[in-house]
Amino acid sequence: MTSNHCADKTNKSTQLDKVSFAMDQFRLDSLDVFAAIVRCGGFRAAALERGVSSSALSQTINALEEALGIRLLNRTTRSVAPTDAGQRLLQRLGPALTDIRLAVDDLNQLKENPSGTLRINAPGPAIDHLLCPAMFTFMDTYADIKVELISDAAVIDIVEQGFDAGVRFGKQLAQDMIAVPLGPSLRYAIVASPDYIAKHGLPLTPNDLAGHNCIRRRFPGGTLVSWKFEKGGDALEVLPEGRLTVSSAHNELQAAVAGCGLAHIFEDYATPDLTNGRLTEVLKDWSPLLPSWYLYYPSKKHSSAAMRELVSFLRSYDWELSRMPA
Repeated sequence: MTSNHCADKTNKSTQLDKVSFAMDQFRLDSLDVFAAIVRCGGFRAAALERGVSSSALSQTINALEEALGIRLLNRTTRSVAPTDAGQRLLQRLGPALTDIRLAVDDLNQLKENPSGTLRINAPGPAIDHLLCPAMFTFMDTYADIKVELISDAAVIDIVEQGFDAGVRFGKQLAQDMIAVPLGPSLRYAIVASPDYIAKHGLPLTPNDLAGHNCIRRRFPGGTLVSWKFEKGGDALEVLPEGRLTVSSAHNELQAAVAGCGLAHIFEDYATPDLTNGRLTEVLKDWSPLLPSWYLYYPSKKHSSAAMRELVSFLRSYDWELSRMPA
């Protein structure tokens, strides 16, 4: 390989480096510096505006001109003016930089002012008994914030799926998530209508469920919900048997009220019907307390004003207000 050929390769490599520089993210600031110098009428005034030295701006313009391969500014000891190439660039550059500033301002508005849309992924019971009542109050307080609640029992990647936050039990949360507890501890209740109990008797232990018609529930993924019990240090898990299988807690409750069998359901769903006597709770002393739900989200850093206000609101919310019928 000849020395001339090596020199050509070196020159081409240098040109490619310059093109790479021209496409680099740093160029955006260089173009903004160029526009500021023309607008201010010189390096010194632009340096004062930006809070940097004149020599720093001079180095930026030198690097920009070298990368583009053309002079942008005519400089004398008394004045600075754009060349024809600089003037042409400025004409195209001005509207683009304005659009960029407006875009950044819009982001700052979202960061500083509570507005925009918050998307939250949560299981149905959490939406029914916690989020909906709380969000009604939250949205009444923050008129510029929109809220989208998506009911989903599956454990998902909220970032990948485009959600601002999710709600799950604590044991289901990734370690890199920030979690905020929502409401008191939870409890499943085993309930049936008085007519069903009159016909089929009262189960006294979880083992007695084998002789009963249980209303089963299946998760969207296909798994049947097992019933868990605990008393005096003894823990049992029962996969119920029964003629009816549903996929919704609301349908499970309907079936229990209609006398179709025993239902295993969050206490909050059953409370209104327990209060008015349409349902009776059984095996109450076998029903363990569960951890509360948690709102979780990726990071406090760079979160929007809307998200910050939501977290603050939920931390101070009176959760007893949300213990309302579904």
